[in-house]
Amino acid sequence: MTHAKDRLVKSQLNRRTVLKTGGVSLSLPMLDAMNSAAADDSTKAPQRMVLICTTLGLHAPSLWPTTLGADYESTEYLSLLADHRADMTLFSGLCHESQSGRRPHDSEVTWLTAAQNPGFPGFRNSVSVDQFAAQKLGRITRFPSITLASNNMASQSFNSQGVMIPAQTSPADLFSSLFLQGTAEGTARQRQKLQDGRSILDGLGTELNRIRTTVSSSDIDMLDEYLAAVRQAEKNITEAGGWLDRPKPIVTREAPTDVENNADLIGRVQLLMDLIPLILQTDSTRLITVMIQDHNVVPMIAGVEGNHHNLSHHGQDADKIRQLQIVESELLKCFGGLLSQLKSTREQSGHLLQNTSVLFGSNLGNANMHNTRNLPVIVAGGGFSHGRYVAAPDNTPLSNLFLTMLHRMGVEAESFGQSTSLFSW
Repeated sequence: MTHAKDRLVKSQLNRRTVLKTGGVSLSLPMLDAMNSAAADDSTKAPQRMVLICTTLGLHAPSLWPTTLGADYESTEYLSLLADHRADMTLFSGLCHESQSGRRPHDSEVTWLTAAQNPGFPGFRNSVSVDQFAAQKLGRITRFPSITLASNNMASQSFNSQGVMIPAQTSPADLFSSLFLQGTAEGTARQRQKLQDGRSILDGLGTELNRIRTTVSSSDIDMLDEYLAAVRQAEKNITEAGGWLDRPKPIVTREAPTDVENNADLIGRVQLLMDLIPLILQTDSTRLITVMIQDHNVVPMIAGVEGNHHNLSHHGQDADKIRQLQIVESELLKCFGGLLSQLKSTREQSGHLLQNTSVLFGSNLGNANMHNTRNLPVIVAGGGFSHGRYVAAPDNTPLSNLFLTMLHRMGVEAESFGQSTSLFSW
């Protein structure tokens, strides 16, 4: 993203300053000139959280250093992130307990929730860390959260009832919903949909309250839980209506064109990464999850002849490992590119990465064996102290790190998932 050179602005600007000319409006990003000498908390840049999972793991020998601390030696994968060494921390030893599911890759759905025994009879997922934060923060942005995926609508985001939040896979459609202004007729149609939805939910609530008087105590518990979901949906609809009359952010960037070819894994991932800084800079949301999925085809990457899934199950075959390293290196370059964009995007008192906690990792510590221990985890930005390789004690709850990231966002929860304490490093 290209930025104009800094200029000295003597007069203070309102943080919502909009330039208008020739019928075109341009909303300004947060500038230093928008601060007063006695700025209060309301003018501070908000804290955000981005959670990125590559579901087929990372080849451990290419990632982990053999020395700890700030002087850790680089590795094949870490060398790809050398420009961000001072802005990130690599963690080992983290995991969720009881993640070996009924099927080999069931741990994908619990990476952000820490729910145990995924896929087994009676399993019910719990709320994911992004949705937990979204509920606590409320509808302070147009979108409480945004869930993205590289291939299909499956995601790792789950609401408080354990229901999956469908992922968005089209950058073009997402850009349209975020930044393209609708017509008056379209807004009216949307408002009517909200009103109809509220009417339907009110009807459901009345009927369920009537039924509640005729059922058993165990059924009452189930109905109460469902009614809570109904009431939350009503609240969401009411709050969403408040955003209809607010103009969307005006951006000068052209809308992206979707990558239609499923084999272009890197092209699809890169488009998602490219949108994240724009989403955060315009404060369209403060919570983003990205799931890099198995595309079930040979990726369009030079030197790669096998599909990503099969390569992750390399069985120590040297040629498969070589190809796997090529695929994973390209994914890490996408992550590094995201960090570069966040650092180059200025906002109040610094750049976007300083106020955005970005976690990149996987639900598999050893994809070759479907092992869910010692998960690869990198955290960048967010104002944390970085520049180190931290080896936590084996089987330290990843939820402890999630809890720390929640606190950094201002969500003062006592616990989350399998957490036992805050994680400090």
